Amino acid sequence: MKDRTFGSGGSLIRAVASREGHRVTTLELFFDLAFVFAFTQLSRLMAQQHDALGILQAMVVLALLWWAWTAYGWLTNIAHADHGVVRVAMIIGMTAMFVAGLVVMEAYDDLPGGLSGPLVFVGAYLVARVAHAIVFVWLADPALRRRTLITVALSVVPSGALLVVGALLGGPWQIWCSIAAVAIEPIVSYRTSIGIAWPVRSTAHFTERHGLIVILALGESILGIGAGAATEPISVGILSGVVLSMLICIALWWAYFTRLAGEAEHALQAIHASARGRAATGAYTYLHLLLVGGIVLAALGLEVAMAHIESTESLGFFGAASLAGGTACYLVGAAAFARRLLGTWNAVRLTIAAIFLVLAPVISMLPALSALASVVGLLIVLFIAERNLLPKPVANRSRSVEE
Repeated sequence: MKDRTFGSGGSLIRAVASREGHRVTTLELFFDLAFVFAFTQLSRLMAQQHDALGILQAMVVLALLWWAWTAYGWLTNIAHADHGVVRVAMIIGMTAMFVAGLVVMEAYDDLPGGLSGPLVFVGAYLVARVAHAIVFVWLADPALRRRTLITVALSVVPSGALLVVGALLGGPWQIWCSIAAVAIEPIVSYRTSIGIAWPVRSTAHFTERHGLIVILALGESILGIGAGAATEPISVGILSGVVLSMLICIALWWAYFTRLAGEAEHALQAIHASARGRAATGAYTYLHLLLVGGIVLAALGLEVAMAHIESTESLGFFGAASLAGGTACYLVGAAAFARRLLGTWNAVRLTIAAIFLVLAPVISMLPALSALASVVGLLIVLFIAERNLLPKPVANRSRSVEE
Protein backbone atom coordinates (compact mmCIF):
# COMPACT_ATOMS: atom_id res chain seq x y z
CA MET A 1 0.00 0.00 0.00
CA LYS A 2 1.36 3.40 -1.00
CA ASP A 3 2.21 5.74 1.89
CA ARG A 4 0.04 8.86 2.18
CA THR A 5 1.88 12.18 2.11
CA PHE A 6 1.17 15.53 3.75
CA GLY A 7 1.63 18.84 1.99
CA SER A 8 3.02 19.64 -1.43
CA GLY A 9 6.09 21.22 -2.94
CA GLY A 10 9.70 20.38 -2.13
CA SER A 11 10.78 17.27 -0.24
CA LEU A 12 11.69 19.26 2.89
CA ILE A 13 8.11 20.44 3.48
CA ARG A 14 6.44 17.09 2.79
CA ALA A 15 5.82 14.24 5.21
CA VAL A 16 4.86 10.58 4.90
CA ALA A 17 1.95 9.52 7.10
CA SER A 18 2.46 6.57 9.42
CA ARG A 19 0.18 3.55 9.37
CA GLU A 20 -0.24 0.43 11.45
CA GLY A 21 2.82 -1.82 11.38
CA HIS A 22 5.40 0.90 10.88
CA ARG A 23 8.37 0.57 13.21
CA VAL A 24 10.99 2.82 14.79
CA THR A 25 13.54 4.36 12.41
CA THR A 26 17.28 4.78 12.83
CA LEU A 27 16.84 8.56 13.00
CA GLU A 28 14.70 8.12 16.12
CA LEU A 29 17.42 6.01 17.73
CA PHE A 30 19.94 8.68 16.78
CA PHE A 31 17.62 11.30 18.30
CA ASP A 32 17.51 9.34 21.57
CA LEU A 33 21.28 9.49 21.99
CA ALA A 34 20.98 13.16 22.95
CA PHE A 35 18.71 12.12 25.80
CA VAL A 36 21.06 9.36 26.94
CA PHE A 37 23.76 12.00 27.29
CA ALA A 38 21.35 14.20 29.25
CA PHE A 39 20.54 11.28 31.56
CA THR A 40 24.24 10.86 32.36
CA GLN A 41 24.45 14.58 33.12
CA LEU A 42 21.53 14.24 35.53
CA SER A 43 23.44 11.57 37.43
CA ARG A 44 26.43 13.92 37.61
CA LEU A 45 24.20 16.74 38.86
CA MET A 46 22.73 14.60 41.65
CA ALA A 47 26.11 13.16 42.63
CA GLN A 48 27.63 16.64 42.77
CA GLN A 49 24.81 18.12 44.84
CA HIS A 50 24.61 15.00 47.01
CA ASP A 51 21.42 16.04 48.77
CA ALA A 52 17.63 15.99 48.45
CA LEU A 53 17.57 19.36 46.67
CA GLY A 54 19.93 18.06 44.01
CA ILE A 55 17.69 15.05 43.43
CA LEU A 56 14.62 17.31 43.19
CA GLN A 57 16.38 19.58 40.71
CA ALA A 58 17.45 16.62 38.58
CA MET A 59 13.96 15.07 38.61
CA VAL A 60 12.43 18.36 37.46
CA VAL A 61 14.94 18.55 34.60
CA LEU A 62 14.20 14.90 33.79
CA ALA A 63 10.48 15.69 33.57
CA LEU A 64 11.21 18.54 31.15
CA LEU A 65 13.38 16.24 29.04
CA TRP A 66 10.62 13.65 29.15
CA TRP A 67 7.90 16.03 27.90
CA ALA A 68 10.17 16.99 25.03
CA TRP A 69 10.97 13.36 24.20
CA THR A 70 7.39 12.14 24.35
CA ALA A 71 6.22 15.09 22.24
CA TYR A 72 8.50 13.91 19.44
CA GLY A 73 7.35 10.34 20.07
CA TRP A 74 3.78 11.38 19.21
CA LEU A 75 5.01 13.35 16.21
CA THR A 76 6.83 10.39 14.69
CA ASN A 77 3.76 8.24 15.25
CA ILE A 78 1.85 10.61 12.98
CA ALA A 79 4.46 10.74 10.23
CA HIS A 80 7.76 9.02 9.42
CA ALA A 81 10.72 10.48 11.28
CA ASP A 82 13.10 10.18 8.33
CA HIS A 83 11.06 11.99 5.68
CA GLY A 84 10.59 15.65 4.85
CA VAL A 85 9.65 18.22 7.46
CA VAL A 86 9.56 15.69 10.29
CA ARG A 87 13.19 14.82 9.64
CA VAL A 88 14.06 18.52 9.81
CA ALA A 89 12.21 18.87 13.13
CA MET A 90 13.93 15.77 14.51
CA ILE A 91 17.38 17.09 13.63
CA ILE A 92 16.62 20.49 15.16
CA GLY A 93 15.15 18.86 18.27
CA MET A 94 18.05 16.44 18.67
CA THR A 95 20.64 19.21 18.41
CA ALA A 96 18.74 21.47 20.80
CA MET A 97 18.29 18.72 23.39
CA PHE A 98 21.99 17.83 23.19
CA VAL A 99 22.77 21.46 24.01
CA ALA A 100 20.28 21.29 26.89
CA GLY A 101 22.01 18.16 28.16
CA LEU A 102 25.38 19.87 27.82
CA VAL A 103 24.36 22.61 30.26
CA VAL A 104 22.39 20.46 32.73
CA MET A 105 25.15 21.04 35.29
CA GLU A 106 24.50 24.80 34.95
CA ALA A 107 20.72 24.58 34.70
CA TYR A 108 20.36 25.95 38.25
CA ASP A 109 23.79 27.32 39.19
CA ASP A 110 25.52 29.36 36.51
CA LEU A 111 29.30 28.98 36.39
CA PRO A 112 31.45 32.14 36.26
CA GLY A 113 32.19 33.41 32.77
CA GLY A 114 30.54 32.56 29.49
CA LEU A 115 26.82 32.57 28.78
CA SER A 116 24.09 32.17 31.35
CA GLY A 117 23.73 28.40 31.86
CA PRO A 118 20.07 28.51 33.02
CA LEU A 119 19.04 30.65 30.04
CA VAL A 120 20.94 28.47 27.56
CA PHE A 121 19.21 25.39 28.98
CA VAL A 122 15.76 26.96 28.76
CA GLY A 123 16.46 28.37 25.29
CA ALA A 124 17.60 25.01 23.93
CA TYR A 125 14.58 23.28 25.47
CA LEU A 126 12.19 25.82 23.92
CA VAL A 127 13.82 25.54 20.49
CA ALA A 128 13.12 21.80 20.57
CA ARG A 129 9.53 22.31 21.75
CA VAL A 130 8.72 25.07 19.25
CA ALA A 131 10.16 23.09 16.33
CA HIS A 132 7.99 20.15 17.35
CA ALA A 133 4.90 22.32 17.92
CA ILE A 134 5.01 23.89 14.45
CA VAL A 135 5.28 20.56 12.64
CA PHE A 136 2.90 18.71 14.97
CA VAL A 137 0.10 21.25 14.46
CA TRP A 138 0.68 21.31 10.70
CA LEU A 139 0.47 17.53 10.41
CA ALA A 140 -2.51 17.09 12.75
CA ASP A 141 -5.75 15.71 11.36
CA PRO A 142 -7.82 18.64 10.02
CA ALA A 143 -10.68 17.77 12.38
CA LEU A 144 -8.32 17.92 15.36
CA ARG A 145 -6.04 20.77 14.27
CA ARG A 146 -7.76 23.45 16.32
CA ARG A 147 -7.73 21.30 19.47
CA THR A 148 -4.09 20.35 18.78
CA LEU A 149 -3.14 24.02 18.49
CA ILE A 150 -4.91 24.81 21.77
CA THR A 151 -3.21 21.89 23.55
CA VAL A 152 0.25 22.83 22.32
CA ALA A 153 -0.21 26.56 22.99
CA LEU A 154 -1.58 26.09 26.50
CA SER A 155 1.29 23.78 27.45
CA VAL A 156 4.36 25.23 25.70
CA VAL A 157 3.66 28.96 26.09
CA PRO A 158 2.96 29.18 29.85
CA SER A 159 5.55 26.53 30.77
CA GLY A 160 8.14 28.28 28.61
CA ALA A 161 7.34 31.63 30.22
CA LEU A 162 7.71 30.13 33.70
CA LEU A 163 11.05 28.57 32.78
CA VAL A 164 12.38 31.88 31.41
CA VAL A 165 11.21 33.79 34.50
CA GLY A 166 12.77 31.16 36.77
CA ALA A 167 16.08 31.29 34.91
CA LEU A 168 16.15 35.09 35.22
CA LEU A 169 15.22 35.14 38.92
CA GLY A 170 17.42 32.21 39.96
CA GLY A 171 17.63 30.94 43.54
CA PRO A 172 14.60 29.26 45.12
CA TRP A 173 12.28 30.98 42.64
CA GLN A 174 13.76 28.96 39.79
CA ILE A 175 12.94 25.56 41.23
CA TRP A 176 9.37 26.62 42.03
CA CYS A 177 8.86 28.05 38.53
CA SER A 178 10.34 24.89 37.04
CA ILE A 179 8.03 22.65 39.08
CA ALA A 180 5.03 24.69 37.93
CA ALA A 181 6.21 24.44 34.31
CA VAL A 182 6.55 20.67 34.62
CA ALA A 183 3.07 20.35 36.16
CA ILE A 184 1.39 22.33 33.38
CA GLU A 185 2.19 19.75 30.69
CA PRO A 186 0.21 16.73 31.95
CA ILE A 187 -2.63 18.87 33.33
CA VAL A 188 -3.20 20.66 30.02
CA SER A 189 -2.83 17.47 28.00
CA TYR A 190 -5.34 15.65 30.18
CA ARG A 191 -7.92 18.43 30.23
CA THR A 192 -7.79 19.17 26.51
CA SER A 193 -7.99 15.47 25.64
CA ILE A 194 -11.37 14.88 27.27
CA GLY A 195 -13.76 13.63 24.62
CA ILE A 196 -11.08 13.70 21.91
CA ALA A 197 -9.92 10.57 20.04
CA TRP A 198 -6.22 11.32 19.54
CA PRO A 199 -4.99 8.87 16.90
CA VAL A 200 -2.30 6.25 17.45
CA ARG A 201 -1.31 5.59 13.85
CA SER A 202 0.96 2.62 14.62
CA THR A 203 0.61 0.78 17.91
CA ALA A 204 3.75 -1.24 17.14
CA HIS A 205 5.77 1.94 16.62
CA PHE A 206 4.39 3.66 19.72
CA THR A 207 5.10 0.77 22.08
CA GLU A 208 8.49 -0.01 20.57
CA ARG A 209 9.47 3.66 20.86
CA HIS A 210 8.82 3.67 24.60
CA GLY A 211 10.48 0.31 25.11
CA LEU A 212 13.63 1.63 23.48
CA ILE A 213 13.84 4.68 25.73
CA VAL A 214 13.60 2.32 28.72
CA ILE A 215 16.46 0.28 27.22
CA LEU A 216 18.54 3.40 26.66
CA ALA A 217 17.92 4.57 30.21
CA LEU A 218 19.11 1.15 31.42
CA GLY A 219 22.15 1.65 29.22
CA GLU A 220 22.86 4.88 31.09
CA SER A 221 22.77 2.92 34.35
CA ILE A 222 25.36 0.54 32.95
CA LEU A 223 27.53 3.54 32.08
CA GLY A 224 27.19 4.59 35.72
CA ILE A 225 28.47 1.20 36.82
CA GLY A 226 31.47 1.54 34.54
CA ALA A 227 32.16 5.10 35.66
CA GLY A 228 32.26 4.00 39.27
CA ALA A 229 34.44 0.95 38.62
CA ALA A 230 36.90 2.11 35.98
CA THR A 231 38.80 4.55 38.18
CA GLU A 232 40.46 1.86 40.34
CA PRO A 233 42.64 -1.20 39.60
CA ILE A 234 40.47 -4.27 39.04
CA SER A 235 39.98 -6.46 42.11
CA VAL A 236 37.72 -9.17 43.48
CA GLY A 237 35.62 -6.54 45.24
CA ILE A 238 35.14 -4.51 42.07
CA LEU A 239 34.32 -7.62 40.04
CA SER A 240 31.74 -8.66 42.64
CA GLY A 241 30.21 -5.21 42.64
CA VAL A 242 30.03 -5.13 38.84
CA VAL A 243 28.28 -8.52 38.74
CA LEU A 244 25.75 -7.51 41.40
CA SER A 245 25.12 -4.16 39.72
CA MET A 246 24.60 -5.83 36.36
CA LEU A 247 22.17 -8.27 37.98
CA ILE A 248 20.13 -5.30 39.22
CA CYS A 249 20.04 -3.80 35.72
CA ILE A 250 19.09 -7.16 34.25
CA ALA A 251 16.31 -7.51 36.82
CA LEU A 252 14.89 -4.13 35.83
CA TRP A 253 15.02 -5.16 32.19
CA TRP A 254 13.35 -8.47 33.04
CA ALA A 255 10.55 -6.77 34.97
CA TYR A 256 9.49 -4.83 31.88
CA PHE A 257 10.48 -6.74 28.77
CA THR A 258 10.04 -10.46 29.41
CA ARG A 259 6.25 -10.34 29.45
CA LEU A 260 4.81 -6.98 30.39
CA ALA A 261 5.87 -4.99 27.31
CA GLY A 262 4.47 -7.54 24.84
CA GLU A 263 1.19 -8.01 26.68
CA ALA A 264 0.76 -4.25 27.00
CA GLU A 265 1.24 -3.82 23.25
CA HIS A 266 -1.40 -6.46 22.53
CA ALA A 267 -3.77 -4.87 25.03
CA LEU A 268 -3.31 -1.42 23.49
CA GLN A 269 -3.89 -2.84 20.02
CA ALA A 270 -7.13 -4.46 21.23
CA ILE A 271 -8.57 -1.16 22.44
CA HIS A 272 -10.95 0.55 20.02
CA ALA A 273 -9.23 3.26 17.97
CA SER A 274 -11.43 5.97 19.51
CA ALA A 275 -10.08 5.20 23.01
CA ARG A 276 -6.57 4.05 22.11
CA GLY A 277 -4.98 7.49 22.20
CA ARG A 278 -6.20 8.20 25.72
CA ALA A 279 -5.01 4.80 26.94
CA ALA A 280 -1.63 5.35 25.28
CA THR A 281 -1.31 8.77 26.91
CA GLY A 282 -1.96 7.39 30.38
CA ALA A 283 0.10 4.22 30.10
CA TYR A 284 3.06 5.47 28.09
CA THR A 285 3.24 9.28 28.09
CA TYR A 286 2.57 9.61 31.82
CA LEU A 287 3.47 6.35 33.56
CA HIS A 288 6.70 5.67 31.68
CA LEU A 289 8.14 8.77 33.34
CA LEU A 290 8.07 6.76 36.59
CA LEU A 291 10.01 3.96 34.90
CA VAL A 292 12.68 6.24 33.45
CA GLY A 293 12.89 8.30 36.65
CA GLY A 294 13.32 5.12 38.68
CA ILE A 295 16.13 3.96 36.41
CA VAL A 296 17.96 7.30 36.63
CA LEU A 297 17.71 7.29 40.43
CA ALA A 298 18.81 3.66 40.68
CA ALA A 299 21.73 4.44 38.35
CA LEU A 300 22.85 7.13 40.77
CA GLY A 301 22.72 4.59 43.62
CA LEU A 302 24.74 2.09 41.59
CA GLU A 303 27.34 4.71 40.78
CA VAL A 304 27.68 5.71 44.44
CA ALA A 305 27.92 2.05 45.48
CA MET A 306 30.59 1.28 42.89
CA ALA A 307 32.60 4.32 43.96
CA HIS A 308 32.77 2.83 47.49
CA ILE A 309 32.66 -0.85 46.60
CA GLU A 310 35.85 -1.81 48.47
CA SER A 311 35.12 0.29 51.52
CA THR A 312 34.02 -1.39 54.75
CA GLU A 313 32.14 1.72 55.82
CA SER A 314 28.40 2.01 55.40
CA LEU A 315 27.01 3.05 52.02
CA GLY A 316 25.22 6.05 53.53
CA PHE A 317 21.65 7.21 53.22
CA PHE A 318 22.14 9.16 49.98
CA GLY A 319 23.34 6.13 48.02
CA ALA A 320 20.87 3.76 49.69
CA ALA A 321 17.90 6.07 49.18
CA SER A 322 18.81 6.52 45.50
CA LEU A 323 19.22 2.80 44.91
CA ALA A 324 16.23 1.58 46.92
CA GLY A 325 14.02 4.54 46.04
CA GLY A 326 14.82 4.32 42.33
CA THR A 327 14.10 0.58 42.24
CA ALA A 328 10.84 1.12 44.16
CA CYS A 329 9.79 3.90 41.78
CA TYR A 330 10.47 1.62 38.80
CA LEU A 331 8.42 -1.23 40.29
CA VAL A 332 5.50 1.06 41.13
CA GLY A 333 5.62 2.49 37.61
CA ALA A 334 5.60 -0.99 36.09
CA ALA A 335 2.67 -2.03 38.31
CA ALA A 336 0.68 1.09 37.42
CA PHE A 337 1.48 0.59 33.73
CA ALA A 338 0.16 -2.97 33.91
CA ARG A 339 -2.94 -1.79 35.78
CA ARG A 340 -3.72 0.79 33.10
CA LEU A 341 -3.56 -1.61 30.16
CA LEU A 342 -4.05 -5.10 31.62
CA GLY A 343 -6.62 -4.16 34.24
CA THR A 344 -5.01 -5.69 37.36
CA TRP A 345 -2.57 -4.49 40.00
CA ASN A 346 0.61 -6.48 40.53
CA ALA A 347 0.43 -6.74 44.32
CA VAL A 348 3.82 -8.47 44.53
CA ARG A 349 5.64 -5.56 42.88
CA LEU A 350 3.87 -3.00 45.03
CA THR A 351 4.75 -4.99 48.16
CA ILE A 352 8.43 -5.32 47.21
CA ALA A 353 8.53 -1.60 46.34
CA ALA A 354 7.21 -0.79 49.82
CA ILE A 355 9.80 -3.11 51.36
CA PHE A 356 12.56 -1.29 49.47
CA LEU A 357 11.41 2.03 50.91
CA VAL A 358 11.10 0.67 54.45
CA LEU A 359 14.52 -0.99 54.29
CA ALA A 360 16.36 1.98 52.80
CA PRO A 361 17.69 3.08 56.25
CA VAL A 362 18.89 -0.48 56.88
CA ILE A 363 20.57 -0.68 53.47
CA SER A 364 22.29 2.64 54.20
CA MET A 365 24.08 1.05 57.16
CA LEU A 366 25.54 -1.78 55.07
CA PRO A 367 28.82 -1.69 53.15
CA ALA A 368 28.34 -1.01 49.45
CA LEU A 369 28.86 -4.65 48.40
CA SER A 370 26.37 -5.93 50.97
CA ALA A 371 23.88 -3.20 49.98
CA LEU A 372 24.02 -4.32 46.35
CA ALA A 373 23.62 -7.95 47.42
CA SER A 374 20.54 -7.09 49.49
CA VAL A 375 18.90 -5.34 46.53
CA VAL A 376 19.62 -8.33 44.29
CA GLY A 377 18.16 -10.63 46.94
CA LEU A 378 14.93 -8.66 47.14
CA LEU A 379 14.58 -8.65 43.35
CA ILE A 380 15.07 -12.43 43.28
CA VAL A 381 12.31 -12.75 45.89
CA LEU A 382 10.12 -10.58 43.65
CA PHE A 383 10.51 -12.81 40.62
CA ILE A 384 10.06 -16.03 42.59
CA ALA A 385 6.90 -14.64 44.19
CA GLU A 386 5.54 -13.49 40.81
CA ARG A 387 6.17 -16.87 39.27
CA ASN A 388 4.47 -18.79 42.06
CA LEU A 389 1.75 -16.45 43.33
CA LEU A 390 0.44 -14.55 40.34
CA PRO A 391 -1.61 -15.97 37.48
CA LYS A 392 -0.67 -14.97 33.99
CA PRO A 393 -2.32 -11.57 33.47
CA VAL A 394 -5.06 -11.23 30.89
CA ALA A 395 -5.76 -7.88 29.29
CA ASN A 396 -8.97 -6.38 30.57
CA ARG A 397 -10.11 -4.78 27.36
CA SER A 398 -13.39 -3.37 28.58
CA ARG A 399 -11.70 -1.66 31.52
CA SER A 400 -9.06 -0.15 29.29
CA VAL A 401 -11.70 1.22 26.94
CA GLU A 402 -13.80 2.67 29.72
CA GLU A 403 -10.84 4.37 31.36
